[in-house]
Amino acid sequence: MTRTQPNGRLALGGLSVVLAVAGTAVLGFAHADDHGGDHDRARQAVKRGDIRPLSEILATIEIRLPGRVIEVELEREDGLYVYEFTVLSPDGRVWEVTVDARTAGILDIEDDD
Repeated sequence: MTRTQPNGRLALGGLSVVLAVAGTAVLGFAHADDHGGDHDRARQAVKRGDIRPLSEILATIEIRLPGRVIEVELEREDGLYVYEFTVLSPDGRVWEVTVDARTAGILDIEDDD
């Protein structure tokens, strides 16, 4: 069952994921002043080629780290846009995965347990 929660998250089988860019799940920027502008900034970053759509990044994550993405954030760190994923593995471990939003290269994988 899929439903949108009041906070703008989409509930998927009991999990929630922040949405955004042009028909693709995309997120707001951390530390942004207003949530309405978050999606617009993300959409513009995709249009400019500063970041790849979340759907492309998710494909990279699924290949390297099986499991369910349970949270996603798009942030700007040291001038670089990064997607930060929280992934729940089939064996119940929680992983934090940082991905370069422009190149889809995985920058870091940490066991969050």
